[in-house]
Amino acid sequence: MPFLTSLILAAFAGYIGAWYFGAVEGNFSLLLFLATLVTGIYWVAERFYFLPRRKQAAQTLEASFAQRQGELARQGITQVDTVDTQARERLLMQPWWLDWTAGLFPVILAVFLLRSFVVEPFKIPSGSMMPTLLTGDLILVNKFTYGLRLPVINTKITDGKALARGDVIVFRYPPKPSMDYIKRVVGVPGDEVAYLNKQLTINGKPVPKSAVPEYFDEESMRYLKQYSEDLGGKEHKLLNDDTRRAGLSEVEIAEFPNRDNCRYSIEGVVCKVPAGQYFVMGDNRDNSLDSRYWGFVPDQNIVGRAFFIWMNFGNFKRIGSFQ
Repeated sequence: MPFLTSLILAAFAGYIGAWYFGAVEGNFSLLLFLATLVTGIYWVAERFYFLPRRKQAAQTLEASFAQRQGELARQGITQVDTVDTQARERLLMQPWWLDWTAGLFPVILAVFLLRSFVVEPFKIPSGSMMPTLLTGDLILVNKFTYGLRLPVINTKITDGKALARGDVIVFRYPPKPSMDYIKRVVGVPGDEVAYLNKQLTINGKPVPKSAVPEYFDEESMRYLKQYSEDLGGKEHKLLNDDTRRAGLSEVEIAEFPNRDNCRYSIEGVVCKVPAGQYFVMGDNRDNSLDSRYWGFVPDQNIVGRAFFIWMNFGNFKRIGSFQ
């Protein structure tokens, strides 16, 4: 068992190392599931096989001492050694290969359940959601609002609240599901979403927005036009870059399912959202790779609703909830 355990731990370490250096495309959900499964098997084996054997060995040691004491007592010898406490503790001690597997199972199980069904942490990698979320923000994502899903395969097992316009969601990037993206829901199934000349319109009604003081982008060291937008009753800020055009060129637009639902022009794009799918956009409207470029987000790709910034090591004032 020590040799087998060494191989298993080495395999985990090798996978993590290859993932870190970019040799393989990692899947943390799968890795955590496998770690839970493997340590769980060791925990069951420890509880029902290895620990009872160690206890039996300790009892055998105690019985042999008791038998020896009885024999010496019959010979009139009363000053005898007692059971060696250290020897008993060594027999009961969990070996290293169980300590690193069965011993870690409760912690790994708690993390797995918490991450799969309650909240999951994410790090914002880019500025596509500025000014709502900044690069380096560490956020929490609610995993049960839209219904519980099985980990790894992401299959929904309970119904939850329906996604609404204005929700900030984390989802599996449709062109590459191993990657997680974060955007704001703009259109729900059945909506006709238009983004023309940098004005968002839903079902023929312009989404209200008003100008607010300009936003200073510390990354690019320049000011951007900032607006307050009321999307589905959720007021949030967005940015526009006057140096970027509203329309998209053909080379920028990928092939995607239901592309026929979208019409592109020099003014922008108009899309009819199919059933079971969503149209999403970044709050940094002119610097966001979103549904305008690669299409709709299927319901099965939804990971959860982002709701809280729990840390930004460059700016502690960022901590808190957001819309």
